[in-house]
Amino acid sequence: SKISVVHCFYFRGGAELLFDGVKKHQVTLPCQPEPWDVRNLLKWIKQNMLKERPELFMQGESVRPGILVLINDADWELMGELDYKLQDQDNVVFISTLHGG
Repeated sequence: SKISVVHCFYFRGGAELLFDGVKKHQVTLPCQPEPWDVRNLLKWIKQNMLKERPELFMQGESVRPGILVLINDADWELMGELDYKLQDQDNVVFISTLHGG
């Protein structure tokens, strides 16, 4: 059986307001036959963690433009974005660069 994988998710720049104001989440993802990738992770976050206004975080199956995603301090664009396979202990940071008036 596969081991569940533990990750830290951080929400910054206002993104934490969609998650009850909590900036750091230690999460153990459920076991599944396929490795977790960011695409599945975002679906899971939307279903299990987002408290309000999912349209401010997600657009389609990805994050909205204006949300910077870092995986272990590297821009996710360098890591394959939605196709990046999560490793145990990965840190994923979501930073909103959108500032509403």
